Amino acid sequence: MAWFWHLAILLGALTVCSVYGGELTFELPDNERQCFHEIIGEKIKCTLEFQVIQGGNYDVDMELTGPAGQILYKDVKKQYDSFTWTTDVAGDYKFCFSNEFSTYTHKVVYFDFQVGDEEPLDKELGEHATAMTQMEAAAVTIHEALKVVIDYQTHHRLRESQGRGFAEDLNDRVQLWSIGESCVILLVGIGQILILRSFFTDKRHNTSIST
Repeated sequence: MAWFWHLAILLGALTVCSVYGGELTFELPDNERQCFHEIIGEKIKCTLEFQVIQGGNYDVDMELTGPAGQILYKDVKKQYDSFTWTTDVAGDYKFCFSNEFSTYTHKVVYFDFQVGDEEPLDKELGEHATAMTQMEAAAVTIHEALKVVIDYQTHHRLRESQGRGFAEDLNDRVQLWSIGESCVILLVGIGQILILRSFFTDKRHNTSIST
């Protein structure tokens, strides 16, 4: 039964083994700026990836600053980007998204913030006197494959959301254009009817008979 307990520990680690940080999708109103904070130790590798999935031209300003206020990353009107760095000192790191340049369009922004490297899954099993069994190795392989699947699912989910938002916006524009065209056609038809009626209307002229 030893293999059963090893497998149980390994499968349990699938749900608890993760890096710090996280991912979030939030709404960024027009003329506003939102910031997020993360306390990170020294000499830790971090990755910040963001993407605008709805709103306007799908762009946003982004700025990342360190504990001393130094700017680590800054860009304006960016649709998508990924930035990786290693912390020099421990402290509070802040990254802000700004939509202050937009006067009426709100945005929906997604970001994925990863802090540190994920430890190998086989460490959850403790020290091995022998090599991993075939079942344990298969579980590790499945775990790595599932991480790749999750990344692909996240990517395609964002693309689908962005495409749906673009299609809905295009549909609204087409409907407004169709309504405008219908009104113009109606006005032109009424004008043509009035003009044609004026051509066939009898005009009576008053004539005077002199005696």
